[in-house]
Amino acid sequence: MVVLNLISYILVLLGAVNWGLFGIWNFNLVSWIFQGPRSVGSIIVYIVIAIAALWLIISPIISGRGLLLSMHRREEQAE
Repeated sequence: MVVLNLISYILVLLGAVNWGLFGIWNFNLVSWIFQGPRSVGSIIVYIVIAIAALWLIISPIISGRGLLLSMHRREEQAE
């Protein structure tokens, strides 16, 4: 599960970089690589990044750790 989390983090970071490029320079890297925003390659990349983001939300819940939203909760759980 650690490998899946690492891959998911990398994919979500790449998606965030793409959104940053689009927001700052109106340049969509995924569309540029796959020659269009509605090409099969672009759609697959967008779906894979969305699944990775959903995995990062769901995986702590599945593993029983829950979503830790602050350091205080982590310290309380450690005691």
